Amino acid sequence: MEITLPADDQILITREFDAPKHLVYRVWTTPELVRRWWSGQRGTTAEVELDLRPGGRWRYVLKTDEGTEVGFHGEYREIVPDERLVYTEVFEQPGVPLDAVDGPLNTVTFTALEGDRTLLSLLTVTGSKELRDLIHQSGMEVGVREQFVLIQELADSLR
Repeated sequence: MEITLPADDQILITREFDAPKHLVYRVWTTPELVRRWWSGQRGTTAEVELDLRPGGRWRYVLKTDEGTEVGFHGEYREIVPDERLVYTEVFEQPGVPLDAVDGPLNTVTFTALEGDRTLLSLLTVTGSKELRDLIHQSGMEVGVREQFVLIQELADSLR
């Protein structure tokens, strides 16, 4: 996995998976599978709501081993099955209504590689350098690495 900062308001995460792209896409977009990878090793995924259509909403809630709940939600803007997803991602904060904040825009691209492998690219456009740096320095890299290991394992189990 590689994380780069291609612009002042962008974070790009890439990783190759040893699985065909339709399986990686399936793991990324199927609620019962999302429930198994999204929390990584940080606890359990307590809620998964996923309305996979343009204008559809999603919401995931992580319950940490210490009992803290951390929620994210957003709206799908573009969906090209097995190819690309574009959606907003908002970190939920106590006391802030869910629709009060417009979050960063994520574009996930699933590219087929030789040998039934997939290159997943996750580009996050934050809208500011400050938010990009806050996200980048939050320790998110450890969590994403855990998630991607689980995505590989789940894709393997679907073969």
